[in-house]
Amino acid sequence: MHKSQAGALAAVAALDEPTRRRLYEFVVRHPEPVSRDDVASALGVPRATVAFHLDRLVEERLLVAEYERRSGRTGPGAGRPAKLYRRSDRQVSVSLPERQYELAGQLLASAIEEADETGGAPREILGRRAREHGAQLAAGTNDVVGTLEEHGFEPRAEGDAVVLGNCPFQRLARTHTRLVCEMNLGLVAGMLDGAGDCRLRARLDPRPGSCCVRLTPA
Repeated sequence: MHKSQAGALAAVAALDEPTRRRLYEFVVRHPEPVSRDDVASALGVPRATVAFHLDRLVEERLLVAEYERRSGRTGPGAGRPAKLYRRSDRQVSVSLPERQYELAGQLLASAIEEADETGGAPREILGRRAREHGAQLAAGTNDVVGTLEEHGFEPRAEGDAVVLGNCPFQRLARTHTRLVCEMNLGLVAGMLDGAGDCRLRARLDPRPGSCCVRLTPA
């Protein structure tokens, strides 16, 4: 499990605690930031407990803390600013095995937009954009296997080849097999380009229980 996926899992796990989840739900249902006193009064939870759980949610980047003088006064005698909490912009999604449907959506949308603007073939544009994106992901790493692992492909050695044990786009691949496999091929080939790995080449070799792309000696 790579770092971003592990971080997402930790954020979700933080909400498994019932009191913390109640506090989180209270904060996100309010359009304006709320204080510890607001939460404690509304939910009947001790203020110290509220402070502990809200700050834990800030650590997990599920909430954002900011300071504001609610009296509107400034200068000497205005009092200390209150610590207020609001929902963060972070989006958390955990999937085991890992899936990358947002990436697929981005690549497909960009290909359709370019095709609409240029009159090019959407399928060809998608393959090129996937390869460009793969190259960006692996640029400067010199480790294509590590890049594949980081993005959910679950690579494993099989003789001189590298098998990809997981398809990050599995559900799409079931219903749009050719399109998604070509996108996958472009993405993995791009990773080889970005890592500067000339020892391997990506080719389509669909087999049950694994990704349709396999890396074989060049």
